[in-house]
Amino acid sequence: MIVPTTRLYIMFWTFGGLILALLCLGVSGSQSLYDVQWLPCPFVDEKVQVNKEGHIETKYINREAVLQFGNVGDKPLHPAFITFLVTASKVDMRRYLEGSEDTLHCEIRRYSTGGNVMRWPTAGAQDHDVWFTCTIRNTQGLFVITTFLRHTTGTPAQGQMDFLQWTTVNDRDLLTTSAAMVVLTRTPSVKVGFLKEPNLHCLFAVDHKLPHATVEWRLQRHGERSKLFSYSSRTGKTEGSGVAVKAIAAGNASIKLPPTRKHSEGTYICSVMVPPLNGSHDIPLTISEQPRVSINVGSTLSMTLGKNEKLICDAEGYYPLDVNIEWYCEESGGSPMPSLLENVMHSSHRYNQDGTYSLSAIFYLQPGLENSGYKYTCRVSHKSLLTPIHKSFYLIVTEPDSTMWYILIIAMLVITCYMLPQYLSGRKTARKRFF
Repeated sequence: MIVPTTRLYIMFWTFGGLILALLCLGVSGSQSLYDVQWLPCPFVDEKVQVNKEGHIETKYINREAVLQFGNVGDKPLHPAFITFLVTASKVDMRRYLEGSEDTLHCEIRRYSTGGNVMRWPTAGAQDHDVWFTCTIRNTQGLFVITTFLRHTTGTPAQGQMDFLQWTTVNDRDLLTTSAAMVVLTRTPSVKVGFLKEPNLHCLFAVDHKLPHATVEWRLQRHGERSKLFSYSSRTGKTEGSGVAVKAIAAGNASIKLPPTRKHSEGTYICSVMVPPLNGSHDIPLTISEQPRVSINVGSTLSMTLGKNEKLICDAEGYYPLDVNIEWYCEESGGSPMPSLLENVMHSSHRYNQDGTYSLSAIFYLQPGLENSGYKYTCRVSHKSLLTPIHKSFYLIVTEPDSTMWYILIIAMLVITCYMLPQYLSGRKTARKRFF
């Protein structure tokens, strides 16, 4: 199998970008994605073989291909590459696309029915149809959609597993396909706080009247899977909750989760099975709470020379556990780089009842007069934050008030002058009585 050269690859993407730019031109300067005629869509081919030990080995080969929308008999727009021609059906993946073409990442793969040989219930389908999946991701996280493409070949299967006898796809081949089923999520990943009730989106559609379908939701966490919901239209049996059963008939398999807690984190898997197809999307859910940061002084701290002060920076209510708290000092006049304070002590992580954590960073400040005007900053970084949180104060250092010392000295002299005569007089009287 010959992989196209790098030069041809560059020409393809350059020409492809030009075509896409031309397609985008219109009255408003933008294009409806429903009118896209083609997309660059690499084909991840497979070479499968059984080794000497009897184990199946798979080698993946990246090949350049085009996803083209049109009708049976259309010629390839880019004949130098493999063309997957998606003909009109009741399922059109383009209606679900959002954003612009440059935010779409497309990939085509082979699909194995796992030995489940059956005819797809549409006109022209055959028992030996070949299946592919086309997955389009929005790079900005708006959606992920997987479309099952059915391709009819002239050669029926020979009784082996389909992946052991993949239909050969040559460079420059045009494969006429039909979109049979799509599975879509508009929540490819979810990040929420505690005690939220997120909706995980899962939509599907088929190219004919909805046949017997099975919908399942599972949670994978720490290597274990647990079933959250299942529904079979064949039996009408429902297990679990969170999905509106009536909505499934319209292709809506979204689930609403109960209030999130620590154990809610994991990968949620929406599966839609319409034999012989089984489409699914993995939706990772993470819990994130931003820390509340405070310091125990105001924007300005006034201190007298010789005194010391306990400075505390608190980061409270954050999740997950890892957080970093640092104290910095910046000289007056603005030094090029604030210096990191080394004499900082950290408390242990405190676990709160709501599942969040708290931490304190403490240091004792005993400044000199040269520290007056310095800026002290507590910097807190956490994975929930796009940028660290800063809390600062300015230090003012003053000498002790000399007037107070004078007052104290005079007071002591007055007391001494008053008390000493009385003390001496008392001793003199006592001696007279004694003699």
